[in-house]
Amino acid sequence: MANNSKLVLIFMVLVLVAISIKEGNDYVSDGRNYGEGSLTPTQCEPECQRRCGDTKYEKPCLFFRRKCCKTCLCVPPGFYWNKEVCPCYNNWKTQQGGPKCP
Repeated sequence: MANNSKLVLIFMVLVLVAISIKEGNDYVSDGRNYGEGSLTPTQCEPECQRRCGDTKYEKPCLFFRRKCCKTCLCVPPGFYWNKEVCPCYNNWKTQQGGPKCP
């Protein structure tokens, strides 16, 4: 019986750790939620403008980001990195295997 109790306790701890890791991935240091589906379609345009604001290729950047936001309802924080907070955005690839979303 003691072995079963230990197994249940270990299982519960692992479940709690997994939940806390998952929840932690949806937030970035500024406290905003950036997970998939965190935006409404009307919020995509300002978020795409923000993310493309620091590039010299603004027109193509906006074209692809709008498309990605419309599909994923998510735009990662920052200007280039942090794609992992939005799995749809991060995992959408071109036919050649490169990233679809800038």
